[in-house]
Amino acid sequence: MINKLLEITDLRTYFFTEAGVVKAVDGISVDVAEGETIGLVGESGSGKSVTAQSALRIVPQPGKIVDGAIQFEGEDLLAKSENEMRKYRGPKMAVVFQDPTTSLNPIYTVEKQLTDILRLHKDLTKREARKVALNLLERVNIPEAEERLRAYPHELSGGMKQRIAIARALSCEPRLLFADEPTTNLDVTIQAQVLELLKELQKEFGMAMVMITHDMGIIADMTERVTVLYAGHVMEAADTRSIFGDPKHPYTEALLKAVPSVAQTRALEVIPGNIPNLIDPPSGCVFHPRCKYAKEICMKEVPKLEKAGEGHYVACHRWRELRLEGR
Repeated sequence: MINKLLEITDLRTYFFTEAGVVKAVDGISVDVAEGETIGLVGESGSGKSVTAQSALRIVPQPGKIVDGAIQFEGEDLLAKSENEMRKYRGPKMAVVFQDPTTSLNPIYTVEKQLTDILRLHKDLTKREARKVALNLLERVNIPEAEERLRAYPHELSGGMKQRIAIARALSCEPRLLFADEPTTNLDVTIQAQVLELLKELQKEFGMAMVMITHDMGIIADMTERVTVLYAGHVMEAADTRSIFGDPKHPYTEALLKAVPSVAQTRALEVIPGNIPNLIDPPSGCVFHPRCKYAKEICMKEVPKLEKAGEGHYVACHRWRELRLEGR
């Protein structure tokens, strides 16, 4: 039996702005088992990061979780007080953000940013915390770790800052790590190094990981299961091999066709249009204005998330009749 570590059910997280209510997450369900890596994939504005923020209970104002359930190890996180949630953030769940320049505090040394977390969550002396921090830098392959402890973030390269952000996230050995676009602002060679580092550390710590990205190449390389999100909704969910080899949703097919390949023999296909206005989303299927397969029913009725195979779910009126192209 698979032990589910995190279960998010029918989550709705809205942002109450002067312009109107932004339905950033509007009925998303996803779960993570112990030790596995899942992917949340979709364009910017799909609801990937807000889903992670909701799980961690760090949704920025004016956002609010308005409905749904979030359970971690069988505990209802939405029923927890802020003080109780502090015991989950760090020791049980952690996050690596896409931009370490903004997630690391510019006025504190690396040592202080690591040791403060260690001393907050573990019963360590200042000297003991420093020793653990030094060990963490070595584990994430930071050269001259002793010297880097005394450095400020602005004195380090982007790749080194991201490694330090990873070290900080793993400092309390969490059971689940959210990696939110962790390679977005890095050079291609550094991106590969960071992804390989995350793989190694996941095995070492035995933790589960949620890889949040718009990059289907990263999804193929890093994940076991995938949930495809669009405009705050789940479009498709399946194991990674099925998503690539036998996609059932037109949006999934469109994402796959936009992935460059060394063996590419034809031009990449751009998905027409943009993510819709989430204050006033389209009627019916939210993807229908950009979908080349859309028919009248797609414009009028919201498709239900249906089972399309073992562990494979899709929200599309036409999935039974379409033969979509995988990679």
